[in-house]
Amino acid sequence: MTDDAALAAELATAAGSLLLEVRAELADATPKVRGDEGDRRAHDLLAARLAELRPDDALLSEEGVDDQRRLQCERVWIVDPLDGTKEYALPGRADWAVHVALWQSGDLVAGAVALPAQGCTFSSAHAEPLLPPGDPLRIVVSRSRAPSFVSSLASWLRADVVPLGSAGAKAMSLLQGRADAYVHAGGMYEWDSAAPVAVARAAGLHTSRLDGSALVYNSRDPLLPDLVICRPELADRLLAGLTAVLDS
Repeated sequence: MTDDAALAAELATAAGSLLLEVRAELADATPKVRGDEGDRRAHDLLAARLAELRPDDALLSEEGVDDQRRLQCERVWIVDPLDGTKEYALPGRADWAVHVALWQSGDLVAGAVALPAQGCTFSSAHAEPLLPPGDPLRIVVSRSRAPSFVSSLASWLRADVVPLGSAGAKAMSLLQGRADAYVHAGGMYEWDSAAPVAVARAAGLHTSRLDGSALVYNSRDPLLPDLVICRPELADRLLAGLTAVLDS
């Protein structure tokens, strides 16, 4: 397979199918055992397939050792084998994801986000048309670590707040027409946002840091603690609201 975006989608979907199998296999296990095993087996699948199909590329995975030689590589796959482990470990929850993205020569060039429990995979190769905005606007945030300023921001924008699990599930909710913006602060790594950002950009969404600056990937320190993804027509207003509430 020569198309990187298609490969990202294939790998994310395959890892998602495996995770569904593991979830069923360990239905009677503790949530911790179920989550840990899902993390491990999805990582092993992605690492093995990339080593086979893209042997000259580097890999940055949440579940793998960070080999700093990636900083000298032209192509680096940035993956989160199971984003939203807590949600995955809870029976019935569908807000978890698999992230597969490719960074090349300074920027993200391909990505896919699989939502296995929802039966779909979003790819940068196939941009989804944006559905009409909500009325009122809807801001999706972490269900366990919502930004401290989100209530003030929602009031400023006259928006509703929607809590969800995985970063991938939150970002893709914009493409599903369930939200208009995704805002996160207070801790995140490159693997949390790389694939969602690649797919969101392909769909024409705005992506940035909270202050509007660019998201930079394949850095020495993979910490990338905050994120904004939103409808393009909302970007200026949302960034102005963030400035207002963060400066107050």
